[in-house]
Amino acid sequence: MSATSTSSSSAAEPSSSGVDSSKLQYLEQKYGSKAAHVHLSQPEVDAMVDKVIRDSPTVQYLLTSLQMGGCGVGRPFFHVTRCADDVGGGFSTDYGVILCHNKLSTYKEVELAVAHELIHAYDFCRASNLDLTNCHHHACTEIRAANLSGDCSFSQEFVRGNLSEAMVGQHKRCVRRRALLSVSLNPHCQGGKAERAVGDMMKHCFRDTDPFPRIPGL
Repeated sequence: MSATSTSSSSAAEPSSSGVDSSKLQYLEQKYGSKAAHVHLSQPEVDAMVDKVIRDSPTVQYLLTSLQMGGCGVGRPFFHVTRCADDVGGGFSTDYGVILCHNKLSTYKEVELAVAHELIHAYDFCRASNLDLTNCHHHACTEIRAANLSGDCSFSQEFVRGNLSEAMVGQHKRCVRRRALLSVSLNPHCQGGKAERAVGDMMKHCFRDTDPFPRIPGL
């Protein structure tokens, strides 16, 4: 049985049709509004993935780290497809990184999505017992992905409209918020389990910047 994470830093198109309020909040916070995006085609995203792999220092570092950990991947590891409204992409131990071209609008979003999912891939590489049905395990990998991928950079938070007057601690608040949004969609982490798991794991997993020596960009 494969393990799959459907969290992604890509921009997606939220839809209120058949989506409860908590899921709609997740979609709007994570991916933005329908009006804000003109989505890319599959060939456009495929070309951007090639460029990300070639030019992005963060992605290159993660790919090298996977190789050094005995989990090297190549271009076939990345799949571009059209996804349903409530899925922005993800990582699967069976299929690799999945990118949803109909949720992506810019090169930067593609780069962030690739980095985010490669951190999940790295976590599965380094921990043979990583289990996404365990809310604490899921919380940790989501905290790390939000923290290390660039999801919570100043520019990304500015675009989302999430910058507050209290700039000190903004990055950590973003990491907590985005990790909680992802873990809250896990059917195994309902009834307050997601919030408890993120709270329990935040301190340790936020400090864990492996394979980076520090949080990139900070």
